[in-house]
Amino acid sequence: MKNRFFDPDPAQRKAAQTLYQSIADLPLVCPHGHVDPRLFADPDFTFGSPVELLIIPDHYIFRMLYSQGIPLKKLGIPPIGGGATEIDHRQIWQLFAEHFYLFRGTPSGNWFTEALSSVFGIDKKLTGSTAQTIYDQINDQLASPAFRPRALFEQFKIETLCTTDAATDSLEHHQAIRESDWNGRILPTFRPDAIINLEHPQWRRQIDALSAVSGIACVSYGRYIHAIEDRRAFFKKMGAAAADHSALTPFTTILSAQEAETIFQRALRGKASAADARRFTGHMLVEMARMSVEDGLVMQMHVGSYRNHNVQLYGRFGADMGADIPTRTEFTRNLAPLVQKYGNDGRFSLILFTLDETTYARELAPLAGHYPAVKLGPPWWFHDSPNGMRRYFDQVMETAGLYNTVGFNDDTRAFLSIPSRHDMWRRASANWLAGLLLRGIVDKEDAEAMAYEMAYGLARRAYKLE
Repeated sequence: MKNRFFDPDPAQRKAAQTLYQSIADLPLVCPHGHVDPRLFADPDFTFGSPVELLIIPDHYIFRMLYSQGIPLKKLGIPPIGGGATEIDHRQIWQLFAEHFYLFRGTPSGNWFTEALSSVFGIDKKLTGSTAQTIYDQINDQLASPAFRPRALFEQFKIETLCTTDAATDSLEHHQAIRESDWNGRILPTFRPDAIINLEHPQWRRQIDALSAVSGIACVSYGRYIHAIEDRRAFFKKMGAAAADHSALTPFTTILSAQEAETIFQRALRGKASAADARRFTGHMLVEMARMSVEDGLVMQMHVGSYRNHNVQLYGRFGADMGADIPTRTEFTRNLAPLVQKYGNDGRFSLILFTLDETTYARELAPLAGHYPAVKLGPPWWFHDSPNGMRRYFDQVMETAGLYNTVGFNDDTRAFLSIPSRHDMWRRASANWLAGLLLRGIVDKEDAEAMAYEMAYGLARRAYKLE
């Protein structure tokens, strides 16, 4: 539908169409996401069945089904340590199709339908009666060389795709991509959550892994810092442009070397308290900023997700099962130690994301509109939708200014949804800009320039991908 997401007012719709056409075919810049680099390391990698590609790895899909009482085991999601789960992928697909009506009016429903149409050429509505025919159409195409990940990467016109990788990752798949004769630009991103959050369930094991992979025994706080710096240098050598940090709150603080050492030693013995963990993580976020000043990696902070809220589901299936819930967040005071120390430094770049929309106009836009180092990431996760984008534009842009935002990133594991996610953003941007144009807030030349930046230019510059 060519007018998808555009305003019904004829004048605004026409202006939005014109602006959208000017950016619709620009390359895709994907500076933050969770696509597995293994897809591109092997030129003959295949996605498997339609269920393995489109349902099992996508918590946006199965969280909705779970919310309606469909057990994860019926969707082929394997429990930790094994256990009964549905293995007939046609049956899983049939169940999904019969419940696809649940996604009416949701971004997930739009992404999925658009992927069926634009990637597989399937415009028939997915229902229980069409399920098996559509399954066969997808399955047949997935066997074709044209549907290998590298071929689709080029078909999607992706210029750069950044993955998210644990600080202790060997980056072997990135190395294989670099050593191949393929020219696709796949870059790692340094994600140190498991080594800086003392309450992470794998923290002690990850410290041992950090020692092993860096060759620096983390027996003291100083050696621990040295090991992290070593890993960041390795990531940067492998092409990384950014580091990414997930935190429940943006709390930051600065500890003395002695206090940091004391807490670190307690943590090694398994004796750290919740207060220790909060202060240590807050201190380490400031340390990550210091390292970004020195090595140039862009620092991202994704804030406000209460992870694994459904403890029963987490115990049975592990993390990333769609049970992460937003929380209320405060930035102005919590972030003060970090931005007061590094926010004025021209070498530093900090991109902030939030799940608490109430902070957009009250805190985030003013922070980005003042500190040279601070930029605002796009609406994230639960707000990555036409309405969420509109609210973001209305609450952020007047105060922060467009050029203190960073365009769009798809933040997805679902590789085939990337083009439709970017298309939604481009359409929402064009529609919002059309409103500014018709109200005389910007002229046609400015609106066209802003559309280009929102679709392409801002992300390339903010993540140093030019």
